[in-house]
Order: sequence, then C-alpha cells, then structure tokens
Amino acid sequence: MADVDEQYTTYPYRELHGHGLRLRAWNAASDTDAGAWLRGLSDPEFQRWNTPLKAVRDIDGARESLRMRAESAVDGTGVSFCVTDAESGEILGHIGVNEIDHVMGCARVGYWVLPEARGRKVASRALATAAGFAFTELGVHRLELGHALGHDASCRVAERCGFRYEGTLRDAMFEAGRHDAYRDVHLHARIATDPDPDLEPDRELEPDPELRAD
Repeated sequence: MADVDEQYTTYPYRELHGHGLRLRAWNAASDTDAGAWLRGLSDPEFQRWNTPLKAVRDIDGARESLRMRAESAVDGTGVSFCVTDAESGEILGHIGVNEIDHVMGCARVGYWVLPEARGRKVASRALATAAGFAFTELGVHRLELGHALGHDASCRVAERCGFRYEGTLRDAMFEAGRHDAYRDVHLHARIATDPDPDLEPDRELEPDPELRAD
C-alpha cells in the first residue's frame, strides 16, 4: 500500500459542498489539520459525551489517528471529512461516515464541532451534507446515529436532519473517561427513502452539540 500521506493526492472520495460548508479530506501531514484534530478530541465538552477506544493526547497521536482515518477511506470502511467554512476555509469540525457495511447498505455517522464554531449551525449543515453523500455516492440505505443518553441537544440535531429516534440501547457506549463502565445510547436513523429535511435556515437554532467520535 502506498504511504498514507501520499494518498491525500488521490483521496478516493471527492470534496463535498453544501449549506455554506466545504467537506474535505483531513491531512495528517498538515500542522493545522493535526492541531485542529487534537483540539477537537481534547475539548472537555467532547470528552463529556465521548470516550474513544484510543485516546489522542499529543500531536503525534493526532497524526496517527488521521492516518488511520485515511486508511479506512482507502479500504472503503469509513469516510472522514474535515468540515470547513466554504468561503474562508476555517476548520469548524469533523464528520465521518463509519462502519460501512456494503452488503447490508448500512453505516453510522458521527461528528464534532470545535468550541469556537458552535452556535453557527455547523452540526446540522454538515450532517445534512454528509447524509446526502452517503445515500447517493456510497449507496448506503440506512444511516445510523447514536449519542449518549441525556445529550438532548444531539437529539434535536438528529431529528432536525431527519434521523428519527428509534429507541434506547442499554449500556451501548463507555461512560465518560472510562473503559470499564457503560451508559445508554439513544439510537436515531435515517433511510434513503426518507424525505430530505428542512433545515429552516431562518429559525434560531440551539448551539451545535458534540456527537460520537467515530
């Protein structure tokens, strides 16, 4: 396999544009990208609701984490995008379509927003853009979204983007900062035949939350 950093010149998925955002590949070789990735995963609000299997504690860990994301894109099991402002290029956060099952046509979506970008509807806009990509270009039929029980803002963003609440999964994710205790998860999902959501751009929305790390 070619060096993963070189694969950014032949990333297997195109850039996405929509709702004032540009979704592009993360670049592990970029100090800016690696720094933003580290800040996002180190943010206390992110850590309140997410406990990744492998913690990212420094810039080298951030680069390695991004390289693994690139490998997932190459082998077709996941697609990760750096969410940026379409005009300025400012990095706003991350969104990924993960755990892609090409046989069942199912995948899971997760994202986070940097602290300084919250309150700008980034989560809703990125989710709507990535979902459209998953249903059309990835051929996904069912797209799932899970968040920790009690994260009410995540429920609102999911439902705003057409992800219906389907139930509560018991002990389906780790407690904050622990790998030896669990908490319940709200499961939302959207299928390809569901209508596109109306994001109601003129309505005042709640600040964007942080969702799953994957």
